[in-house]
Amino acid sequence: MTDRPLVLLVTCSGLPEGEYGHEALDAALRERGLDARWVVWDDLAVEWSDAAVIAVRSTWDYDTRAGEFLGWASGLGPALLNGARVFRWNTDKRYLLDLQEAGLPVVPTAAADTVEEVRALAARHQIAVVKPRVGAGGRGLELLREPAAWEPDGAGHGPWVVQPLVDSIHHDGETSVFVIAGHAVSQVDKLPGTSDIRVHEEFGGTSRAVPLAPDAALLATEAVATVAGLLGEEIVYGRVDMMRHRGRLVVSEVELTEPGLYLDVLPGNAVPFADMVAERAGRRTAAD
Repeated sequence: MTDRPLVLLVTCSGLPEGEYGHEALDAALRERGLDARWVVWDDLAVEWSDAAVIAVRSTWDYDTRAGEFLGWASGLGPALLNGARVFRWNTDKRYLLDLQEAGLPVVPTAAADTVEEVRALAARHQIAVVKPRVGAGGRGLELLREPAAWEPDGAGHGPWVVQPLVDSIHHDGETSVFVIAGHAVSQVDKLPGTSDIRVHEEFGGTSRAVPLAPDAALLATEAVATVAGLLGEEIVYGRVDMMRHRGRLVVSEVELTEPGLYLDVLPGNAVPFADMVAERAGRRTAAD
């Protein structure tokens, strides 16, 4: 039994000990007097009501069980950082259209509900990128060069978003900026392998920590502030992915549900994240 505030860090059954590099976060939370535990989101034995803070971290199986995941999140109340409403908006990539309409620079994105719509939208681009609207880890992504005969492969399922292939992915890759408590704190640059455009390690991608670039930091904080304004919700933490399109830095994803902190590449991300969690835990404990 402990009187330290309980923090539940939420993962999936495939990573029961937590996200990659979790040791840095575990240590940082302990140093701040918190009782932090990794728990699996669909474990029926977890007493969620005991937690001062619930932080979704590595629930990277949610995309195949989105309804169940969102139902779980909706029952957790104010202890859940970012919150179920944000998750519901963010787990459908159609949110990129909302950001476009709000004036944020975004990779041009269109939504498609049918195979015929995908084909028509993809025909507008020399090479199109098609992704499931609910998807994680790059799963289901396809490149379309001849869309007239396209049929979704075994990993893909609709509805979808359709985008142009951003050529800079091959040489500049993708930039990720981490925004915690409203501040851009760090940056990772990612490159795809030679045979894929996806920057994830399982597809041959590589990641490296780099100094925080002013233009990337500005766009990331603007993106998070735009979401907060659209939804009327506090965005406590997130990761903003971006690329250069026609010479301009544009948003490719705003990850607010289960954004990897890349702690294996940037263990220093544990410090501002733990500070934010400790502040929220203190606030909740004082309120109780």
